Amino acid sequence: MKLTEIQDLIKFVSKSGVNEVELETKEVKIVIRTGKQAAPVVYQSAPQQQYMQAPAQQNIASPAVANPVAESATPTAASTASAAEAKYITIKSPMIGTFYRSAGPDKPVFVNVGDEVEVGKPVCIIEAMKLFNEIESEFKGKIVKVLVNDATPVEYDQPLFLVDPS
Repeated sequence: MKLTEIQDLIKFVSKSGVNEVELETKEVKIVIRTGKQAAPVVYQSAPQQQYMQAPAQQNIASPAVANPVAESATPTAASTASAAEAKYITIKSPMIGTFYRSAGPDKPVFVNVGDEVEVGKPVCIIEAMKLFNEIESEFKGKIVKVLVNDATPVEYDQPLFLVDPS
């Protein structure tokens, strides 16, 4: 199986919404897991509990039971920031590799914050196994934030850019 066929299979699986695909031939066995979950994971700090101390004089027939009092959880700065970013679309890495914002050291970057992108416009390059893959935008909108530094490694499905679709 050729590398391009494997890359095409990865792209197809990521777009199809399937959680896992397994392919086995005489030469190779490939298992692709997207890591998508049925329900979004929400992180919230557990409330701290305080216990009231029982009064000194107690009736022996009815022992005192401490009642837990839960504090109200306050929203953190991270949850507030994620709520503000919820209206944006994320361009994610379709593969593992090294992220580059331009085609070369002396070339201009593909997109900057504030640039308009169209469907199919290249936004970056990811180098994987000495192959340079142009990553194209799947959305129309304006680049709001670049989430990865130039020439750094990226993982599969890692967010690269935030795009405002409006």
